[in-house]
Amino acid sequence: MANIHTLDPSASPLDYYGWELRRQREAAGLKQTQLGDIIFCTGSLIGQIETTKKVPTRDFSERVDAALNTGGVFSRLIGLVLHTQLPSWFQPYAEMEAKAAYISTFQSQVVYGLLQTQEYARAVLATGMPNDLENQVAARIERQRILKRERPPLAWAILDEAVLHRPIGGNEVMRRQLLRLLEFADHRWMRVQVLPFTAGEHASLDGAFNLLRFDNDPDIVYTEDIVSGHMTACPDTVREAALRYAHLQAAALSVEDSAALITRVMEECYGDRPRPEERAVA
Repeated sequence: MANIHTLDPSASPLDYYGWELRRQREAAGLKQTQLGDIIFCTGSLIGQIETTKKVPTRDFSERVDAALNTGGVFSRLIGLVLHTQLPSWFQPYAEMEAKAAYISTFQSQVVYGLLQTQEYARAVLATGMPNDLENQVAARIERQRILKRERPPLAWAILDEAVLHRPIGGNEVMRRQLLRLLEFADHRWMRVQVLPFTAGEHASLDGAFNLLRFDNDPDIVYTEDIVSGHMTACPDTVREAALRYAHLQAAALSVEDSAALITRVMEECYGDRPRPEERAVA
C-alpha cells in the first residue's frame, strides 16, 4: 500500500498547491503516472509537487490547467507559490513593487531584477550560494510578469556603465543580457539609461536604490545591504532620494545614446572572439 503523505492546505501556498493538485488529479480519476504522461513529465515529479518536495513552475501549472480543465486554478496559484521562494526579507518589497504605479531604480553593480534574463539571474543569485537556486531564479523571473500587464507600472532604470562591463555569467550570458536591455529601447512603459564613466562622481556613489510611487499610498525608498533590504516612507528620505535620482537622470545618457553605448559594449566586449589558440597563431 502506498504511503500517502498528508498535507495541510492552510500551511503555505506551496502546501495548498500540492493539496489541490492531488485533489484535482484524483477527481479526474488519474494516477500520477497518467497525469505525467498527459503533460509530458514523470509521475515522480507529480508526486514530488503534490508532497511539496519540489516547487512547480509556471509552465507546469499551465499544462496541468489544460490537462485537468481547471479554469486556470494553478496558473493563478503559482504566483503565490513562487513569491514564497523569494528571500523572506525581500518579500515585502516584491509585494510593494507589484502594486507600484511608478518604479525608478539606480543600479551600480547588476542589472535590475525586472530586466534580468534567466541565465543572468541564475549567475547573480548563485553568488549567495543558496540551497534552492532554481526556485529563487523562478521567483525572480515571475516578478517580471508585472511588466506584461495590460497596464504595467511606468518604470525607469538607470544603470552605471560598470554594470555593462562586469562579465557576470560569461560572454554569452552577458551578450543575451545586453540584447534584453536593448529590447526596451523603444518600450512604452520601461526606459533604460546608462550613467557613463565619463560622468565621474555622481549623486549616488553610496550605492543602488529604488523609488516606488503609488496612486493612493506614500512613496517608498528601498535600499539593500549585504544581508537584508530596507524600506522607508519617511518624507525627508523620499525627498532626498528623488532629488538624487533627478541628478542621476540629468547626468545619464539619453535613452537613445544609452542604447548605442549598450550596443557598442555588447559588440566590443561580448561579441565573437577568436579562441585562445587562434590568437596564439595570429
